[in-house]
Amino acid sequence: MNFRSDNVVPAAPEIMDEVVRANRGSVSSYGDDDRTRGLDRAFSELFEREVAIMPVVTGTAANALALATFTPGTGAIYCHEAAHIMLEEAGAPAFYAGAAALFPLPGAHGRYDGATLAAALAPAEAGGVHWSTPSVASVTQSTESGTLYTREGVRAIAGVAHEHDMAVHMDGARLANAVAALGCSPAEATWKLGVDVLSFGATKNGALGAEAVVLFAPSAERRARLAHLHKRGGHLLSKMRFVSAQLEAYLKDDLWLRLARHANTMAARMARGLAQMPGAELAHAVEANEVFVRLPEAAIRALLADGVGMHRWGAESATLVRLVCSYATTEAEVDGFLALARKTLAAA
Repeated sequence: MNFRSDNVVPAAPEIMDEVVRANRGSVSSYGDDDRTRGLDRAFSELFEREVAIMPVVTGTAANALALATFTPGTGAIYCHEAAHIMLEEAGAPAFYAGAAALFPLPGAHGRYDGATLAAALAPAEAGGVHWSTPSVASVTQSTESGTLYTREGVRAIAGVAHEHDMAVHMDGARLANAVAALGCSPAEATWKLGVDVLSFGATKNGALGAEAVVLFAPSAERRARLAHLHKRGGHLLSKMRFVSAQLEAYLKDDLWLRLARHANTMAARMARGLAQMPGAELAHAVEANEVFVRLPEAAIRALLADGVGMHRWGAESATLVRLVCSYATTEAEVDGFLALARKTLAAA
C-alpha cells in the first residue's frame, strides 16, 4: 500500500510494450526518427491546432526549458508560492533563463488569481529598470494541493498576463488528471484559455520517463530558441525514439485520460472514506488524484508502522499527509488503507 506518489508505481504495460517495439532495428538518432518527427502531428491533432513538441525525460527539464524559451535573463516569472518551479526544482527555471527572477504569489489551496497577479505587477510597472521585467505567469494544473484551477481562473490570469505582454506557462505534470476531472478537451484546458506554453507530463501517469514541452502557435524564433536550450542543457537524447515511443503510446486511444480517470476515481473513493472518520480532516478539496489529510500523530505513526506509504507534507513532524493515487491503485488497496485508518484513529 504505497501512496507516497504516483511516481512509485510501475510503468503502464501499454507504454512498456511500445518501448519494446521501438527497440527493433536501427533508426536515425538525436530525434531524427519517424516516431519523434511524428509527435508534432500527434500533439497537433490532440490540441486541435499546430504545435511544436520537444520531448524530455523529467518534469524539471520541461518546466525549465519552457520558461526559459519565453524569459530573458532580466525577466521575471510569477507563480504560486508553493509551485514546484518555486520550491522543488533547485533553481533550474532561473538557471536556464539566465538568472531570471521568480516571484511567489499567495493563494489558498495552491491557486492564485488574476487580481493577485495584477497587484503583484504594479510595483514592477512603477519600478522601471529597478525591477525585473515581468515575462511569464505560470500556473500548475492540477496544483500542488491537488486542486484544480477553473477554466475561468486560468483565463483571468492569462488575460492579465497578456495585458502586460507576458506569456502564460502551464505546469501540466498532472495535466491528464486535470483534463479528466474538468471534463473538457485538452485545447479547452490550455491554449483556448490563453496558455502559450505547456509542460506536458506523462511520467506520473504511467510513462517510464517522458514529458514534453508544447509550444502553441510556435514561431520560428521560439522553435529555434527551444531547440538550442534543449541541446545546450543536455536533453537531446541520442536514442530519442524511446521517449517518443512512450508519448505515442500515451496518447493512443486516449490511454492518458483512461489512466488519469482511474487515478482520480481512486482518490475520490479514498477522500469519501476519510471524510467520514472522526479525527481525519481533509485539508483541500480532492479534485484530481491527490488527497491531503490531517491526522493525529499517533495515527500517522501507526499507519507507517503498518507499512502504509505516505508523505508528510512539510516538516517531518507535520500531521498533514499527502496520499496519491495512480492508474495502478486498486479499490482493494484504497479500502485496505481506509480500514487501517479507521482502526488507528479509533485507537488514537
